[in-house]
Amino acid sequence: MSDSTNPRPTAIVYDEFCLRHTPGPGHPERPERAGAIVAALRACPASGRLAWLPPRPATLEELAACHTAHYIRQARHDIESGAGVLSTGDTNVCRDSWSCALLAAGAALTAVDAVCQARAANAFCPMRPPGHHATSGRGMGFCLFNNAALAARYAQRKHRVQRVLIVDWDVHHGNGTQEIFYEDPSVFYFSTHQWPWYPGSGLEGETGAGPGAGATMNRPLPAGAGGKEVLAAFQNDLAPAMKAFRPGLVIVSAGFDSRGADPLGHLRLSDDDFADLTRVVLTIAAEHAAGRLVSVLEGGYNVAGLASAACSHVRALADFPR
Repeated sequence: MSDSTNPRPTAIVYDEFCLRHTPGPGHPERPERAGAIVAALRACPASGRLAWLPPRPATLEELAACHTAHYIRQARHDIESGAGVLSTGDTNVCRDSWSCALLAAGAALTAVDAVCQARAANAFCPMRPPGHHATSGRGMGFCLFNNAALAARYAQRKHRVQRVLIVDWDVHHGNGTQEIFYEDPSVFYFSTHQWPWYPGSGLEGETGAGPGAGATMNRPLPAGAGGKEVLAAFQNDLAPAMKAFRPGLVIVSAGFDSRGADPLGHLRLSDDDFADLTRVVLTIAAEHAAGRLVSVLEGGYNVAGLASAACSHVRALADFPR
């Protein structure tokens, strides 16, 4: 599955069962999103350097590393009782959503195992539902469980990674990820996003609290901003901050709704921009984390654009020197 110059492949952690999460007719977070990404990855020039791995479901104990027991019970009850929307907010669900959410979270954990055990250089999880709006006690947006946050905590507990960087380039601020780690100095959360926009958080002055003061960095951007502005934040703000933080693992909340022409956002990143951002975070991972990087799918609702941008992201992952 890999060539002689890149002995460790880029892992793609995927199970088509995630297509059974159906939020309803006309909902932007539709099953076709993941299907389009997978088709593009199988056809992309980097396909020979990808290793496809099946995920396992996350356990309830693993979910509890970031979510309250009450929320986990409530989400399961809502879904298994046939509710169409979680009682905690605005997250549409169906009867298969519980199993899909466990598998999406478990995919991120599977990816962490693969990179931390050196079976893969890096990994991408094109699974759904997404996760970065899910707080410790509430599902929000299109998110049930916070896949990126769970991956960070799992890496710390299972693989003894001391410090984790989570980078979020979704057009929407990852309020859930920020909330979970806001007072935690061991997880650095960095986000570029459109502002003002859903969910209304992510101002530059939100930098963490208590022991976590300084471990959150937000770079809100106005509608119409593009790759130039986002890349500048990555190069001029994130990269220097990592010289001091020195993460042992990099996790990307890879939201491609920051791409131009997305129906739910007004940033203007191109496919090439996502490749550039990917190379910045890969360089950070190479300098501090032995190259270990895990990427999880967040937003992206122009299906053709999503597939193209994700392919550009994965090609940069696969092409980066090991």
